[in-house]
Amino acid sequence: MSSAGRRQASRLPRERRIADIMGAARGVFRDKGYEEAPLSEIAERANVVEGSIYRYFDNKRDLLVKVIEDWYETMLADYDQRLAGITGTRNRLRFMIWRHLTTIHDEPALCNLMFQHLRTGPDYTHTAVFELNRRYTHRTLDIVQEGIEAGELRDDVPLPLVRDMIYGCIEHRTWAYLRGEGEFEPDETADAIVDLVLSGLQVRKPEASIEAALASRLEQAVERLERINTSSAR
Repeated sequence: MSSAGRRQASRLPRERRIADIMGAARGVFRDKGYEEAPLSEIAERANVVEGSIYRYFDNKRDLLVKVIEDWYETMLADYDQRLAGITGTRNRLRFMIWRHLTTIHDEPALCNLMFQHLRTGPDYTHTAVFELNRRYTHRTLDIVQEGIEAGELRDDVPLPLVRDMIYGCIEHRTWAYLRGEGEFEPDETADAIVDLVLSGLQVRKPEASIEAALASRLEQAVERLERINTSSAR
């Protein structure tokens, strides 16, 4: 066997072991949260002794960071693949918002780990997850920038403000759900948010009729969000 072959063979067990530990940790974190997730159970599910975890991870928080990092990388790959087949500013923006909402809806436990335990930590900005999150939100801002360059959207609204408007709206809309209170529907919520955002960003036309139509669309988007909030609170 060549030296390259021997190196590859020696790496595979380590990579497999790390993958097994991360997969087990993801399941335990999802089931029990961060504080109540014992390393002993993670080790048992991964079929390793507990001390083996420390060969690959500094501590439980380091393991959490790596689990969320792997999750984000998988999401980004999925976003890029699916976004490549979608055309039109509204359709592309709607997909990004809908996909984010769907992730929260389908993986509330992992989202809570990100929002409550990782993002609030003093070391967050020094983690790979921080950079991955920047890349993640920049996908949305790239779509807005494309709309600006095409003359569809206004160029006088700062992109960070647009980002905050989109993701702030998503977080406020889903916060009760993440606490285990109420429900929300990703499709309806995505339609309402994208209509609300585009109503404020679309280039204003001088014709009064078009301005009136935009104002009406904005009112409808607000009313839709209010209806969704009212129904989920019941």
